[in-house]
Amino acid sequence: MKTLYIVRHAKSSWKYESVNDIDRPLKERGINDAHLMSKFLSEKIDRPDVFISSVANRALHTGVIFCRNFNYPFSNLKIKKELYSFSDGYLVKTVKALDDSFNSAIIFSHDHGINTFVNKFGSKPIAHVTTCGVVGIRFDEKHWKNIKKGTTVLVEFPKNHK
Repeated sequence: MKTLYIVRHAKSSWKYESVNDIDRPLKERGINDAHLMSKFLSEKIDRPDVFISSVANRALHTGVIFCRNFNYPFSNLKIKKELYSFSDGYLVKTVKALDDSFNSAIIFSHDHGINTFVNKFGSKPIAHVTTCGVVGIRFDEKHWKNIKKGTTVLVEFPKNHK
């Protein structure tokens, strides 16, 4: 059995017009939401075996905050350039390429890819995963490469914890 947690990066800032999209930082609200959600999640689930983030600043910063609150070593956070994508293609490839020694994983990524993924692989329709929203999906397969339709076991958004 494998469990995947997918986190949409926290709320980012559009304040810096000259900053490239990949470099956009989190807003103060995003930082606060990342702490809120990661603290909540760290008390609700066992720490995932591996943490993986998109290379985008906003996803990485969200992942670092989750690492801190889960006591997961920052040096073990895996960074994937391919996850800086707004389709589910690279997200699917990343998940299916996970080492089978990991029974659980948490991935920090982006809007459209996450929405498509959780509706394709989860059992519960989700209209929109908000910023810093977390969706957990459990798969009955023994190998990540074989995942198909799983069971949605967790859907949490920051607004539900304020």
